[in-house]
Amino acid sequence: MPTGLRRFQQSGQSHFVTFTCYRRRAYFDLPDVCDLFVQCLESMRCRFAMCVYGYVVMAEHVHLSVNEPKQGTLADAIHFLKLSFAKRVPWLGDSHSGVFWQKRYYDRNVRDEREFTEKLRYLHRNPVKRGLVKEPGDWKWSSFRHYALREVGVVEIESEWTARDRERAAQGGTARVFLFPG
Repeated sequence: MPTGLRRFQQSGQSHFVTFTCYRRRAYFDLPDVCDLFVQCLESMRCRFAMCVYGYVVMAEHVHLSVNEPKQGTLADAIHFLKLSFAKRVPWLGDSHSGVFWQKRYYDRNVRDEREFTEKLRYLHRNPVKRGLVKEPGDWKWSSFRHYALREVGVVEIESEWTARDRERAAQGGTARVFLFPG
């Protein structure tokens, strides 16, 4: 494990986060397990008052694009997500030695709009690149359909549409909202 790893939090920037299943095993090979993770992601979003800009659940890893939580730290939020999910996986412990996740996670601060768009495209195209589907919209466990079709899913995705709808509801008018979070 690397030593001297520094995380730059409380920066006001969004973060591109990746974490993997224990020993990169394909534990997300069942739809019910993927569905459960998405439910836990929404719980994390609510509990830590976070914005989720994008996500994808792959067979052995997860990518998230999120902001820094209003309550606690990003590390607290990721810990909550991983732990709350692992506690709810029904078969964990039977054949997986009780371990679902690798201990750490990768976190990159997203510094500008170009990088934000690049990371969002990367996570949405990941299932296509891996040969799991032909088009990003065919992968159920991703935020792509929110952006492409304005589909409302289990996880509230913070986007130009979400912000605009929120403002319309609060003010009764229309407003122009910039997508890049910071």
